[in-house]
Amino acid sequence: GLTWQRMYGCDILEDNSTRGVSQYAYNGRDFIAFDMDTMTFTAADAAAQITKRKWEEDGTVAERWQHYLENTCIEWLRKYVSYGQAVLGRT
Repeated sequence: GLTWQRMYGCDILEDNSTRGVSQYAYNGRDFIAFDMDTMTFTAADAAAQITKRKWEEDGTVAERWQHYLENTCIEWLRKYVSYGQAVLGRT
C-alpha cells in the first residue's frame, strides 16, 4: 500500500511569538517540509523536488501554510489549552 502522512504543529513561545512546522512523509519516509521562518520548502529527495517546484511555481502554497500555522493552528492551540485549564480547575 501507499501512505501519505502530514504532520503540522504550532507553538506559542514565552515572548508570545509563534512558531510553526509542517512536514510530509510518503511511505514512512520524509518527503517535503515547510520552514515558516524562511517561507521555503525543503525536499528530502529527487521525487520531492517535483512537488517543491510545483508548490513554488503556484506561489500561494507557502502563504497558505503560513496563514494556517500563524492563525488557525494558534487559535486551536489556545482553545485546547483553555479546555485543559478548565478541567484542571475542577480538581
